[in-house]
Amino acid sequence: MLEINAKLLRDQSAVFMCGEVVECLIDFIHPSLPEHKISQSNSDILENLAWATVQLHCYCNASFNEKAPHDAAANRNVGGSTSLNASNQLKGEVLHSTEPKILFCDLRLSPGEAKQFLYRETVPLNTPPTYRGIRVKYYYKITVATQRLGSTVQALNIPIRVLPLPLPQSDLDEAITLNDESNEDLAPNNPFLEKKRPPSRIEYALHYLRGVTARRRPNFFMINNKWGKVGRFCLFKSAYKLGEDIVATIDFSCGTIKCVQLSVTLQCEETELLHGAVSPSSSTPSAKEDAKGADSADVASSTAEGANEPERPKNISRVTNYSKHHEVCLGMLQTQVILPIPLHVTPTFRTELIEVSWRLHFQFVTSTNAELSSEMLLDRTAENEEGLEWVAPTDIAIETMIWSLPITIYPTAPLQIPQPCGEYKLNIK
Repeated sequence: MLEINAKLLRDQSAVFMCGEVVECLIDFIHPSLPEHKISQSNSDILENLAWATVQLHCYCNASFNEKAPHDAAANRNVGGSTSLNASNQLKGEVLHSTEPKILFCDLRLSPGEAKQFLYRETVPLNTPPTYRGIRVKYYYKITVATQRLGSTVQALNIPIRVLPLPLPQSDLDEAITLNDESNEDLAPNNPFLEKKRPPSRIEYALHYLRGVTARRRPNFFMINNKWGKVGRFCLFKSAYKLGEDIVATIDFSCGTIKCVQLSVTLQCEETELLHGAVSPSSSTPSAKEDAKGADSADVASSTAEGANEPERPKNISRVTNYSKHHEVCLGMLQTQVILPIPLHVTPTFRTELIEVSWRLHFQFVTSTNAELSSEMLLDRTAENEEGLEWVAPTDIAIETMIWSLPITIYPTAPLQIPQPCGEYKLNIK
């Protein structure tokens, strides 16, 4: 019997960014024979492995697939069709795989002997992050495959989590500069100073991540409905990292109607990107267009034109709720909202199949009941401050208003996510 042990060098966190180097230690061990077992020949003692390879695979498990089989096979970056594909019984198809690295050929181990190998691989840049959604799942495995003489191929899978690389839309070298290179070029050369090493792509990305998530530019939103003003919402920034707290304030002192109850939920929206589909928001007229008061003739003509066009499929969106803030805010002049962003969620990203976005979903329960107005309470208090006691009404007419505010969630540094990686074992008998 042979044992295969695999363990990541970064054992405190099995989280990596696209473009980062993954290092894994792989041990092939032949355990010592028991003392009471006596071998008859040298062939009984030695264990022989024909070969062993290591690859990094990115799997995509989608419950919908609109691509043709030949198109899907053409888009996959798989290093040939070998017996290794038959040994992997994981769900989904291989979306991307690195070039296989051969560890050895014809390895012979005597009892008590062990061989250790170091596997180094760079996570590809053009692959999606780890995501476990409702209809689509992306996940990564380091696959150690080997074959014993006269046996089938066996594989050991080591899971890792991959985060997207936070880069601006423009070129990396032009958008971000860690050092003021222009000033360095103008300075006189000093032969005794060691020349600075140019920053790596990961350092560029982390620098951009710190800069884009540290900008505090308060955004104010006036919340209104058909009865008047509800309040003013203040969001200090719109870009956050994993593990941060979304802090905002709501000011009800400027409102003309009472807000009885408030609910704010951090939601993740998963949208299926179908070819030729339209978003749900584009198929219906917006509230601003309705408020402009379009003529009935224009509305009728646009309806007739829409009826002649062939009906296109709509992108399907599914929402997952995470942290939530709920508060009864009747009588409050100001309140604070704090929503923590979990570390295990996936940041904002987009692929050919889906788009993952984040938003804050608000539910305001308002009331125009006269007994809840501040003017009425002030008049009653002025008449008799000592003997008057206000009793809340048993029934009030309420109206619920819903609003969603999109935000952007970026990844954080991989070492800040505590996700220990244990030791993975495979016994070959």
